[in-house]
Amino acid sequence: MIGMDSRTDAQGNPLSEEQLRMINATAVDGVQNTDTIIMVRIPNDGSKAYGISIPRDSYVDIPGYGTHKINSAYLRAKNQSLRDQQNAGVTDRKELERTANREGAKNLIATVEQLTGASIDHYAEVNLLGFYDITNAVGGIEVCLKEAVKDRYSGANFKAGPQTIKGVQALAFVRQRHGLPNGDLDRVVRQQVFMSGMARKVFSQDMILPGSEKLAALQQAIKKSVVLDEGWNVIEFAQQMVTFTGGNLEFLTIPHGRIDLETGDGSAIEIDPAAVRAFVEGLLRGKTSADPPAEAADQKPTVTVLNASGRSGLARDVSAKLQTAGYTTGEPGNSSTRSATVVRHATGEEAGAKDVARALGGDYPVEPDANMPAGQVKVFLGEDYESAGQSLRTGDLLALNGAQQGPACVN
Repeated sequence: MIGMDSRTDAQGNPLSEEQLRMINATAVDGVQNTDTIIMVRIPNDGSKAYGISIPRDSYVDIPGYGTHKINSAYLRAKNQSLRDQQNAGVTDRKELERTANREGAKNLIATVEQLTGASIDHYAEVNLLGFYDITNAVGGIEVCLKEAVKDRYSGANFKAGPQTIKGVQALAFVRQRHGLPNGDLDRVVRQQVFMSGMARKVFSQDMILPGSEKLAALQQAIKKSVVLDEGWNVIEFAQQMVTFTGGNLEFLTIPHGRIDLETGDGSAIEIDPAAVRAFVEGLLRGKTSADPPAEAADQKPTVTVLNASGRSGLARDVSAKLQTAGYTTGEPGNSSTRSATVVRHATGEEAGAKDVARALGGDYPVEPDANMPAGQVKVFLGEDYESAGQSLRTGDLLALNGAQQGPACVN
C-alpha cells in the first residue's frame, strides 16, 4: 500500500489549480516519491492482520540501482523507463506515463520483496487527491494529539486533544514531519494511527456492505484516485472480509538502526536487511512467545515484554526497541504493578538474559524461572524503567483490541 507524493490523478492527468489548492499543494513541490510504504498481510483465516510500515528514508538496496533511500525506488525505475521509451521513439505522453508508472511500481515491489523476504500479491497506490477523497467518503477519523501543532510545510494546524479530521486536515495530519521530535518516524506513527482508526471505522460500521450509504462515495473515490494492480477489485476483496474487525489489525514498523545515517542521498535511516527479514518472517508465521527457538541455544532469545509500570503503552514501545536491537519479541502485555524492573530467563540461560537487560539500557537484575521454556525471556517493566533514547513511540498507537474508547494521543 503506497502513498504517492503525486500531483496527478489515477489516470496520470495533472491536478487542476483548484484541486491543488484544495489539498494544500502546488504543482512543483512533489517529485512522485513514495513517501508512505506499508506492507499489509491479511491472512485467509480471518486471524490477526499486520500493517508493516517501511520508513521512506530507509537506506536499502534497490535492484538495479544500488543502495538508496527506498522512497526513490519507484521514481528511479520510472525515469529510466521514460528515457528508454523516448529513445525507442515513443511519443504519446499518456502511453509514456502508463508504462513508466508500471515499471516504477514493479521496481518498488521488487525492492520491498528483497528487503522483507515476503511475496507481494497486490498493489494499491493512492495519491494526495485520493487520500483527500477517501477520508471525506468515510466521514473522517478521530485522532488525538498531545500538544497543539502549527506547521507551515504540511499545513497542519491542530489543537491538543481528540478531534475528528478528514479531507485536507487528514492530509496535513499524516504528512507533517517538521516539528516532530523524531521527524519521519513520528510521521509513520501518525499514519499508522490514522490507518488503524480508518480500518476500525470502516469494518465496525459495515460501511462496505452492499446498500451502505457511504459505499457509493467510497467506490467513486477509489475509482478516481487509487491505482490498483490489474484485475483486483478492492471493494469486492474488502466485502469478503465482513467478519474482519479493526481490532484484528495491528500496525508495526520494521526494525532500524540510527536515524541520521549520512549517505550520498543525505541523512537516512540505517537498515539491517537480515533483521527486517527475521522480523517479517516472525509475523508471517504468526510467531508468539510460546514458539520454540528456531536456531541453536546461542541464538538471541525470544523476548516477551510485560508492562508492570502502570504507564500506558510502555510494553509495546520496549518491544519495538528490542526488535530494533535484533530480538524477536512475543506479544506485549500487562502485569501486576511492581516497583523494580526484572528480566527472567530459563534455567541455565542467564547470559542471554543479561544481554537483554543491557539492550534495555539499564543495569536491571536477571533471575531464573524454572517454568520458563528454553530460549525465552520475560521482561517485567517496573516503575523504575527509564525509556530514554526510545526513538519510535509505537506505544502511542491506537489501542486496537477494541477495549479503548478513543485514540491514544500522539506527538
